[in-house]
Amino acid sequence: MAGPLSGYRVIEIAGIGPGPFAAMLLSDLGAEVIRVERAQSVRGPAPETPHFDILLRGRRNIAIDLKNPAGVETLLTLVEGADAIIEGFRPGVMERLGIGPDVCLARNPKVVFGRMTGWGQNGMYGPAAGHDINYISLAGALKHFGRAGETPTPPLNMVGDFGGGGMFLALGVVAALLEAQKSGKGQVVDTAMVDGTAVLMTMFWAMKNVGMFNENEPGTNLLDTGAHFYDVYKCKDGEYISLGSIEPQFYAELMRLTGLEGDAEFAKQMDKSQWPHLKARLAEVFVAKTQREWCDIMEATDVCFAPVLTMSQAAQHPHNVERKTFVEHGGVMQPSPAPRFSRTQSELTLTPAHAGQHTREVLEICGFAAADIDALVASGAVKEA
Repeated sequence: MAGPLSGYRVIEIAGIGPGPFAAMLLSDLGAEVIRVERAQSVRGPAPETPHFDILLRGRRNIAIDLKNPAGVETLLTLVEGADAIIEGFRPGVMERLGIGPDVCLARNPKVVFGRMTGWGQNGMYGPAAGHDINYISLAGALKHFGRAGETPTPPLNMVGDFGGGGMFLALGVVAALLEAQKSGKGQVVDTAMVDGTAVLMTMFWAMKNVGMFNENEPGTNLLDTGAHFYDVYKCKDGEYISLGSIEPQFYAELMRLTGLEGDAEFAKQMDKSQWPHLKARLAEVFVAKTQREWCDIMEATDVCFAPVLTMSQAAQHPHNVERKTFVEHGGVMQPSPAPRFSRTQSELTLTPAHAGQHTREVLEICGFAAADIDALVASGAVKEA
């Protein structure tokens, strides 16, 4: 198996959103990830076609009844041979199932126990339900997504679930694995989407602290669509382009390629009082040509420009095609693993699996005898698709 995490084994307790994303990242980087589904999730023989959810790519799937003592023991046996286990339940659920961190670390003192929640393992919100939109609200992020005078706009669920959640869980697990190589000891990684999202806002805290970011007037600042040179603009064909011409030399290139070079009104780039007026003027300029025409003028220049693309369009753009940013795997177009490595390059392996699709195979790989596997299946402790 390729990738820098080749040789590491991770047990993933099935969940949704950020947990599977973290597991996908670890798998993309070469780790052997085994996804543990509930036995009740097996609906019959596994279909011949891969599961639709590409977040499940790259790992084998075993179905275990974690309410069955033999199922719990089976999982703990898997933990004994693993480097890490990750889960995304509310605080206390894993403990009630008898597979909490104390139990797992007793069976394997070097195992890394990665935990993913929205609010964290403690705090007044800890036991409550929530979703990305709630976590990024409490973290002080959502308030700042949106245009002046408009309702805050959730940025899909990318900031809390995936940026502040799954990415931080994957990073935390890798960091703890590195530390375990030195100490020989595992530990618990408490990943909270509120915490991760707060960290993602670090630069804006710095800007606020020196008066460069007005938190009480969203949509009026440098990077939140307040500036005329950092925004998206509609084109003649109804498509959009994006600008990020912040630095003086990039702004000068914007002026030159839009034909506004020498225009006195645009000379004071950082005069915030003029930003709304200048934005209206730029809107008139950009709507006069199609997106394709603006690409012909500005693409690959120092304007800091790019067309605003759909997912399908992004997969077809020449830059992304050249870098193989997207790849067709198992007949499905999807993002390629990232980042890139010069020596241990990651590659996609298994297509997304259905619940219980690899139950017997996983147990065999983990050293279970054939008779023991038959007994576990017969007892309902594990289930095959």
